Amino acid sequence: MPVPLAYHITFGTYGARLHGDARGTVDRRHNTPGEPVLGPDPRRRRRERELCRLPPILLNDAQRRFVETVIPELCARGGWGYHIAAAGRDHVHVLLSADPPGNQVRALLKRWLGQALAARWPLPARGRWWAEGGSVKWIWDQHYFRRSFDYVAEQRFTRE
Repeated sequence: MPVPLAYHITFGTYGARLHGDARGTVDRRHNTPGEPVLGPDPRRRRRERELCRLPPILLNDAQRRFVETVIPELCARGGWGYHIAAAGRDHVHVLLSADPPGNQVRALLKRWLGQALAARWPLPARGRWWAEGGSVKWIWDQHYFRRSFDYVAEQRFTRE
């Protein structure tokens, strides 16, 4: 199977963006490229919130800075080529190159990043940093790579 030029990986923090949120979301049944995102649905959002065991996780400024600093180290650990990362209060973007499938890379990145964060900022029992799943976009050409890179650069907490 051919390997893409890069992956644009995005994942959210636990409980911060639930289905039914006014900002829009994508669920497993509505995940076809070009399909519109799901709009606001207060009842669904309330049901989703009731399923959460703990309050939502929002990254503070120190945690956002830490995430952007540690991701290159995690990419080196995985043998992946780091390009850029951005940490928002409720999500993380990473642009990287790797041979393994993007979903496998995303799972490892979330695990390792969560472990690194928890070593500095312990979570409550059964707490977790990240929402389930996330997005993996395959990048096949330089034009799309440049657009993705610029998009992530605009989202960075730490300006270079």
